[in-house]
Amino acid sequence: MPGGIRIRFISLGGIILSIEVPDRDGATADVALGYDTLDDYFADEAYLGSIVGRYANRIANGRFSLDGRQYSLARNDFPNHLHGGPLGFHRAHWKVTPFENGAGAVLEYESVDGEEGYPGRLNARVTYALTRQSELVVDYHATSSAPTPVNLTQHTYFNLAGHGNGDILGHELTVNASLFTPVGESLIPTGELRRVEGTPFDFRTPRFIGERIDGDDEQLALGGGYDHNFVLERGSHTGTTFAAKLFEPVTGRILEVYTSEPGTQVYSGNSLPGSLRGKQGRVYGRRGGVALETQHFPDSPNQPGFPSTILRPGKTLTSQTVYRFSTDRARGIPPANRYRPESRL
Repeated sequence: MPGGIRIRFISLGGIILSIEVPDRDGATADVALGYDTLDDYFADEAYLGSIVGRYANRIANGRFSLDGRQYSLARNDFPNHLHGGPLGFHRAHWKVTPFENGAGAVLEYESVDGEEGYPGRLNARVTYALTRQSELVVDYHATSSAPTPVNLTQHTYFNLAGHGNGDILGHELTVNASLFTPVGESLIPTGELRRVEGTPFDFRTPRFIGERIDGDDEQLALGGGYDHNFVLERGSHTGTTFAAKLFEPVTGRILEVYTSEPGTQVYSGNSLPGSLRGKQGRVYGRRGGVALETQHFPDSPNQPGFPSTILRPGKTLTSQTVYRFSTDRARGIPPANRYRPESRL
């Protein structure tokens, strides 16, 4: 339990079952949404805790062209393809090799040529490692036998008050982004990179997630809240850099996210059903968790203006995301007293 945190996962989908972290008083709670049984995970449609691929996020109309050839994918988020399809990496059984020394494991999966419609045999490797600095470090590697789009992410939903302890509207969120990718009616990016300034998407300084989430804004209405890709500020930096920060003022728990990816999808759990029964019989209501999905941009295979996600033979995809947990010792004002519906945009 390096750094005072404990993480449990399984080979199915590389699913992270739990993340136990202390609060400012040292009391430990599980801050990851999840289930108690494998049957629940097989029935899950929210990708709780899973590795997502071959392509995280949406591909418009389940189609893309590559090197003059058209490919068709499952349209499991009609009319679009979502998170690698119904039998994507979240349904794969990963080979797990624990570290000989240290806290962590290597997960490996071979995705065969044509799986879910994708070209090429893809060999994927994901490493989970805990550090003494209370970090979960996730490293991604992939190679392919043929050109193919690849976009991998980890889809844990966080509630720093503890899973099942209400919604995440009182969490403070910071996102290192001055641009985001607005979407159309089926949540596919329009191709525009829009400035966050003057919009409910401006999290360059900390704001409560619930402060503006139900405001009169076309993009919020389309997503039912936040379900958008933020373009991270990287400058000339090519390595892992700051992406986002969550702070829960009652417990003092903090999550900082660092990544080598160009974007982060902020998903505020808008489609979580109000009666979803999770671990220990707890009910996860709508917006009971927030996912911070570090990744390339949605629909990149159909968007020439976005960073490419095409992996070619002889090349290796490498990516890293770091989740750093800590606490703020100062006792904050309960969030119910800090944001009010009448103050939302």
